[in-house]
Amino acid sequence: MTITDTPVVEASPGVEKKPLETPPAAARGRVLRQLLHNPLGVVGGVLLLIVIFVGVFAPLLAPYSPSEVHFPTPFQQPGTVGFLLGTDDLGRDILSRVLYGTRASLEVGVLSVLCAVLIGVPLGLLAGYWRTLDMILSRLSDVLLAFPFIILAVGLTAINGGGLADAAIALGIAQVPIMMRVVRAETLRLKETDFVLAANTMDVPAWKILGEHILPNSLAPIIVQATVIMPTAVIGEAILSFLGLGIKPPAPSLGIMLSDAQQYLTRTPWPGIFPGVALALICLGFNLFGDALRDALDPKTRR
Repeated sequence: MTITDTPVVEASPGVEKKPLETPPAAARGRVLRQLLHNPLGVVGGVLLLIVIFVGVFAPLLAPYSPSEVHFPTPFQQPGTVGFLLGTDDLGRDILSRVLYGTRASLEVGVLSVLCAVLIGVPLGLLAGYWRTLDMILSRLSDVLLAFPFIILAVGLTAINGGGLADAAIALGIAQVPIMMRVVRAETLRLKETDFVLAANTMDVPAWKILGEHILPNSLAPIIVQATVIMPTAVIGEAILSFLGLGIKPPAPSLGIMLSDAQQYLTRTPWPGIFPGVALALICLGFNLFGDALRDALDPKTRR
């Protein structure tokens, strides 16, 4: 059962008025209209479409392999024939490496979101519905939140040895306490609603209440929180790779490109500028679209 806007249908005298639920298709159409009427949301959505297109079709768009070395042509300037964005210190094509690095960033972001959702959502439901479990899980989340996000991610990645999968899991686990708290707050709110109280009086099993009533009504904040985790995970992956704890060379990564370029910034800044711009556009797209999606899904902001 999902909470929707329920306009009241006028009935003739003596006939009970019955609320008419908004169809799911109409609700989706309203959210889409609000997104399209938000200029920043449209900009964020366009950026995301471009980033996703680049990440998915990177093997087709890249003119070279990201690890292909051209020793005779290091430090080529942008616009050089055959190298649109120039080359780095080893003569590797910057455009190819940025395309593949964007793909790696999206992979890490998606895996981190899946990890945070698969672990944080069930824990949030349990903590919000049962007070005894709430005391235990909330204290555990407090312990994890006591550590800065990046410090926790660095520690978890260092234990596992690094790599794309290890970085994604570490970044996802670091976001579990926040996702758990978001779902816990929604569960505590929905637990006091009339339809959940009615289900309790009819002795509906707790797992059924959580799965059919509380979880569907918590999807909006979960989706919004996922759009917040994505750019955080992308930046976290770049930091881990910059420190040598994320994706391992010669695999391409925006963080590795920034790490390799830092010692040559005074000679040629282009190998560091382009991956930095790619990171900024990815995070900007997710943040703008996430803010617009939050406003569209939040009934308090509807006009």
